[in-house]
Amino acid sequence: MSLTQYHTHRDVSWLAFNYRVLQEAMDDRVPLMERIKFLAIYSSNLDEFFRVRVATLRSLAHSGKKSRRQLDFDPDEILVELITAVNRQQETFSRVFSEKIVPELAANGIHLIRPEQLTEAQTLFVRQYYQSKVSRFVQPILLVKQKIRPFLINGALYLAATLEEKTGKTRYALARIPSADTPRFVQLPSEDPSRCCLMMLDDVVRCCLPQLFPGFAVKESHSFKLTRDAELHIDDEFKGDLIEKIRESLAKRNAGPTTRFVHDRRMDRKKLRFLCSLFSIPGEALIPEGRYHNNSDLIKFPDCGKSGLREPSLPPLHHPVLRHRPEVLLAPETDGDILLHFPYQNYEYVLRFFEEAAEDPTVRAIKLTQYRVAKRSRILEALLKAVQKGKSVTIFVEVKARFDEDTNLQWAARLEKAGAKVIYSMPGIKVHAKLALVARETGGELREIAYLGTGNFNENTSRIYTDFGLMTADAEICREVGQIFRYLETGNGPEMPFQKLLVGRFNLFGEICRCIDREIETARAGLYAAITFKVNSLEEAAIVEKLYEASQAGVRVRLLVRGICCLMPGIEGVSDHIEAYSVVDRFLEHSRVYVFHNGGTENIYLSSADLMGRNLFHRIECAFPVTAPALRREVLDYLAIMFSDTYKARSLRAGHVNQYRRPIDEEDARRGQVETYRYYREKLK
Repeated sequence: MSLTQYHTHRDVSWLAFNYRVLQEAMDDRVPLMERIKFLAIYSSNLDEFFRVRVATLRSLAHSGKKSRRQLDFDPDEILVELITAVNRQQETFSRVFSEKIVPELAANGIHLIRPEQLTEAQTLFVRQYYQSKVSRFVQPILLVKQKIRPFLINGALYLAATLEEKTGKTRYALARIPSADTPRFVQLPSEDPSRCCLMMLDDVVRCCLPQLFPGFAVKESHSFKLTRDAELHIDDEFKGDLIEKIRESLAKRNAGPTTRFVHDRRMDRKKLRFLCSLFSIPGEALIPEGRYHNNSDLIKFPDCGKSGLREPSLPPLHHPVLRHRPEVLLAPETDGDILLHFPYQNYEYVLRFFEEAAEDPTVRAIKLTQYRVAKRSRILEALLKAVQKGKSVTIFVEVKARFDEDTNLQWAARLEKAGAKVIYSMPGIKVHAKLALVARETGGELREIAYLGTGNFNENTSRIYTDFGLMTADAEICREVGQIFRYLETGNGPEMPFQKLLVGRFNLFGEICRCIDREIETARAGLYAAITFKVNSLEEAAIVEKLYEASQAGVRVRLLVRGICCLMPGIEGVSDHIEAYSVVDRFLEHSRVYVFHNGGTENIYLSSADLMGRNLFHRIECAFPVTAPALRREVLDYLAIMFSDTYKARSLRAGHVNQYRRPIDEEDARRGQVETYRYYREKLK
């Protein structure tokens, strides 16, 4: 039986995930400001989706027949399906914002004011605010067809104004809304101190269009923005300096071809046709939205000091072992493996790990992989200090980390200038593993401590991404981490096969398949067999088909997939024994966990790798075993909590319905992330 028909296209599945984010904005159980935040996240996600995925599909659709024959899908059909879904979601977005969010804001004393609602005092304030804060950033442009057209900045907001000359002739003009230079939300004066009045910057500029275009009557205005292709398109078979190629591509990124032209759906057809003709906008790029765009700015929506509109605080907890220790670095040597779970536990321990390594006189060398780091990174500041103290510091910098290339290049330059050994991206692959290795010399003996993570070395994202980090002095794991670093430094394969670590491009895919096959054989022998995966994305066709085979053999397969899930659970005769859920909640589920029942002695791995072709075959990834009994119990307890979620979990089924998993009695609902926090709080008692 061919199983290819039971494989959802990854981009279709991704849109279903982004709709789960939008669902959070519709969920009345979510505090108001958090719902606004989810609107912002939905919009930000969609921006990147068009800049990267839709741009790629359009390139495929326009490629020659020979290229398209190599695909197992029709890019034109997928694009139609995607745009249809996006238009439907955008209508939902506009309805949620105008019919639910705005009225609830008003009920809480926060009022979004339109130009026609301004009082005299507020009108005077808006004009003065525009003159003092905004006008210097706004450039009026009269549009003339078939003349030199102005360049539209990627992602910038514009007002397209309809003007009338004294002769009655209609003209069109542009004014850029300077949201990158001034706040998007402007607080207006109010006679009632309990009433917070806000106006969108877009409407501030709208109010002052007559000042921008003297001698014309402003009839109406509509907002729009343009999204450009952001894919770097770096050929893996290149010649020359990769770093320079990255820099050149970054410079060109904002001038890429148009992938989306978002416009106010009330814009009249004549004006829309004029803009499309002037700026060479293809019809396939047109996406109608509401009055406002760049809704990712909603992440900065002010709460005006109103209480009770956000989630209760869940401050990071201490680690039960590390909270009693004056030093973090030596804990793995003294207390055994240390497992940290963020953001439930404090990321400060990771920062101290590197800061102590920089200061410790016995530390001889520090090695680190860098994928996405904070712009102000205490970890990299510690490495700079380590270099200054004469320690050997080696850092692998992945300059192909999309949208973080510039930050990574800046840090790499600082470290290289200070004297660190900096290794840059490798041709044809990305390095996505999150690894560090510290070498200490005590009593003439060199000993190593490794840190292996599921998430980036980034203190900012650690507050909102769920991730695991393992500190270990296990000699075999440290040796194998050292082999990965030697491969990154020399390009030569490992001296010995990996025994404990599963490493992308070496043994990761093969070992996952071997473990699945073992469960299949166990089930066919009539014994209990089970597989549990918690990942961000499940896309690789070979893994999907292996899981279908496991289901048909009677293996119990449980999946927690936050984002893309190309597998279709619950299909009779194909995936009867597979249950799949997705949790979208206050923290972004980012950790990856693989568990194979293995006859009752579970193989438990934490990993940087999702189950996608790019991770398994085209990246250096690392899955690492959890072997200490107490830590194994902790990971299994955590998975049990998350699979019991009946508050934020959605059942993943064919058809992408994203139905919430509800308990029989709402009072019995369990919220996985809150229950996990309570679990770690109890461990401290």
